[in-house]
Amino acid sequence: MARLDLRRKLSVLADAAKYDASCSSSGTSKRNSVGGKGIGSTEGMGICHAYTPDGRCISLLKILLTNFCIYDCAYCINRVSSNVERSRFDVDEVVDLTLNFYTRNYIEGLFLSSGIIRSGDYTMEQLVLVAKTLREVHDFRGYIHLKLIPEADPKLVEMAGLYADRLSANIELPRDEALARLAPQKDVGVIKKAMSQVRLGVEAAKPGKRDKIKPPKFAPGGQSTQLIIGADGAPDTEILDRSASLYGGYGLRRVYYSAFSPIPDSSAILPLSKPPLMREHRLYQADWLMRFYGFSAPEIGEGASDGMLDLAIDPKLAWALNKREQFPVDVNRAPREMLLRVPGLGVKAVDRIVSVRRYRTLRLEDVGRLTRSVAKIRPFITALDWTPGGLTDAADLRARVTSRTPEQLSLF
Repeated sequence: MARLDLRRKLSVLADAAKYDASCSSSGTSKRNSVGGKGIGSTEGMGICHAYTPDGRCISLLKILLTNFCIYDCAYCINRVSSNVERSRFDVDEVVDLTLNFYTRNYIEGLFLSSGIIRSGDYTMEQLVLVAKTLREVHDFRGYIHLKLIPEADPKLVEMAGLYADRLSANIELPRDEALARLAPQKDVGVIKKAMSQVRLGVEAAKPGKRDKIKPPKFAPGGQSTQLIIGADGAPDTEILDRSASLYGGYGLRRVYYSAFSPIPDSSAILPLSKPPLMREHRLYQADWLMRFYGFSAPEIGEGASDGMLDLAIDPKLAWALNKREQFPVDVNRAPREMLLRVPGLGVKAVDRIVSVRRYRTLRLEDVGRLTRSVAKIRPFITALDWTPGGLTDAADLRARVTSRTPEQLSLF
């Protein structure tokens, strides 16, 4: 293979990394170099707030160490049988790129993954060495997210947690049988074992109230994972059930959803077309409901049809339209948990309502000031000067509260 210059390597390996959506960067510990020591910070705006609408962070240097891979996962563009341009960084090149990009204010941190080269242990060693060099040699205090190689020795996973802010091991597919069929070299049991190790490491690093010596930090940003949507035929309700079990079983910070994208020279066992990107968007909305609004996966599924979320309306509205007997709710009396289920009311708006109603009785106008559109809310609430009457049960309620949904554009 002809030797590629650094610019071409970056082009190839940044493009190869774009299919991994789990490049989260929130929730880590704060640190900076204000005192004149070290390089970097985890407190910049981009690191915690600069996200694209579907959850991808835009401020990280997101690359693969290499797109060479000894595995032959059918859905992966970098599989061993794929006819793509190959390249590889060495450790020093990744370190230099990270430092140079950071000092030019291009990035706030590094997201580093890799194809499997030689073995899982060797690949994980290289990833850890990048993070170790940044931390110990250059005193880099910016954000580092490492992709775990689940097959690697647990000692390497432990080392990764000591240097990285966040770790992630991708479950990849909602169904275990599909992973065995489409990625025969991967073992879901091995992946879950690595995720369990990370959870135990994170929990062990939390200092107790009586601890005089704080334990060493371990992946303070926790861990995340990714599910590919539309490659194995799993319906949305099954995907949400899988996500709920991952959150509960492994203490994940985020589950990321990535719509399957057809790749060149793909296997005949893969779908010929990609799912609509709006499906990915609805899954993110449903995931948000589970994490911040108190919904369970089965409850969200009650608003689905044949296991699929409605692409025309958001899952919260779909649930409310299916559960009209629970509405309207009184904004001056209803518990917070029920207010969170009102379409159009977000967490901040609900918390504001709960706070303000201690001192005054709310009118519809007051609620309207806290939301983008009171029209969506009116059929589901009562206030001092408002009752929806028969509007809540109107046959055309869906049409009344549904506005035109903007088209979601492709990221690639």
